Parts: sequence; structure tokens; C-alpha cells
Amino acid sequence: MSRIDYDLTALRGVAFDVDGVLSPSTIPMNDQGVPQRMVNIKDGYALQLAVKMGIEIAIITGANQEGIAARYRALGINDIYLKAADRLPILEDWMRRRGLSAHEVAFVGDDIPDMLCMQSVGLPVAPSDACPDIKAIACFITKAAGGYGVARELLEEMLKARGLWMTRDDAFGW
Repeated sequence: MSRIDYDLTALRGVAFDVDGVLSPSTIPMNDQGVPQRMVNIKDGYALQLAVKMGIEIAIITGANQEGIAARYRALGINDIYLKAADRLPILEDWMRRRGLSAHEVAFVGDDIPDMLCMQSVGLPVAPSDACPDIKAIACFITKAAGGYGVARELLEEMLKARGLWMTRDDAFGW
């Protein structure tokens, strides 16, 4: 039984913010002032498996570094939106192009720029260390803090609800 009070079998798509969700909120910077983000390997495994299993995944972030796009493209994600200051129109366009209605989508965010997107989907999700305003509107708050398995926690529950977690041979590789 899932800890998430939502019909996870209805979800066909998930959109993720990056900073504070797929990477920790605290980001080291190099000598040129360029942020150096960390990634979570377990998140990566769950993301690529979800793509293989037919779940639509989008990355919508205000960051503007090609390394972010390269990381998620390598996992099979094609819908990557960088420099997304105003995220809601991007989310709405992605949903329209993918034929997704609001109740079929989860959005995972951690801070104020994510609020409108979270209010526009069926399942708003927040990491355990999200800001209080975001936690207040989230229907599910992960045990994991941002950058430490947030995507894995959500996607594993979704795939288990569908009977797709570790059930096919291609689940055991990258």
C-alpha cells in the first residue's frame, strides 16, 4: 500500500524542478561562479526506468546550464526546459503536447517559483526540506530532502502501483 493518498495509476506524467528537488538546495560554485550541482544515482535509476515504462517526464528549471540537460537526456528524458522563470506556461504546453490532463500529472517543487505549477496539477509533491508555503500546498511530502532521493521515492511508488517495479527484465539495467 502506498503512503501517497492519490490514485497513482491515474498519473501518466511527472514534471520536476531541479534545484532543491533533484539536487540539494545548497550548491557549491566553482571559481567562475558557476553552480556545480550534485545528482542522486537512485533518482537517476528511477527516472530512466519510469521513461522505459512509459511515464512522461519533464524537467522544468530556472537554471541555464547545458550540463543539466545532458544529464537528463542521458536518462532518456527529452522534455527538458532550462531558464524557465515562468514555469506554468511551460508546464501547460508540455501537458497539452503530451495529451495529459491535470489529474494525470504530478509536479515536484520546493520553492515559490514552483507554486503555480503545483496548484495546477493533480498531485503536488514537495521534498521534506521544501519551504513552508510549498509544503502547505503539497498533497505528498517525501521523506527525502531535495537531492537525496525525491524522484526515486515518488517514481518507485508510482511504478509499484502499476505493477511495474522490478517486474521486467529491462528493470535490472540502465
